[in-house]
Amino acid sequence: MYKFKNIHLDDATMWPNEPRIEIEEAFEDDRGYILPLINFPMKNLSMIFSKKGALRSNHSHHEDWHYMYTIYGSFDYYYRPHGTDKEIKMEKFVAGEMVFTPPKEDHACIFTEDALLVVASRNPRDQETYESDVVRIELIDPEKITI
Repeated sequence: MYKFKNIHLDDATMWPNEPRIEIEEAFEDDRGYILPLINFPMKNLSMIFSKKGALRSNHSHHEDWHYMYTIYGSFDYYYRPHGTDKEIKMEKFVAGEMVFTPPKEDHACIFTEDALLVVASRNPRDQETYESDVVRIELIDPEKITI
């Protein structure tokens, strides 16, 4: 299943420059619509449910990146370049919005409502690949979260 693990799909010149991603217009007719979310090579597509008050991420990646599209709910997204003391930036995301996280970016999400996300990643989501790429940090202190 993971014979594609070592195939390189992209480089930094192809990534978005900002975390907030503009969603393309939907193709709509009398049957409904098709909303293109990601027209980009990837190796994993996951659905992640998070409960209100949950803290996710609090890490960075050596090489992995991901797009996170919000189906419902909301979260605060915190980020800064990895290994720096730069000010932590925060953006709020709600249903219908998408964020891009590049490699080497510290990031954390605090869910302000129950939320369902669809996440597309550069790397496959098997545990071995994930653990070899993730750098756990404490961008956000879990003891200081208030919703």
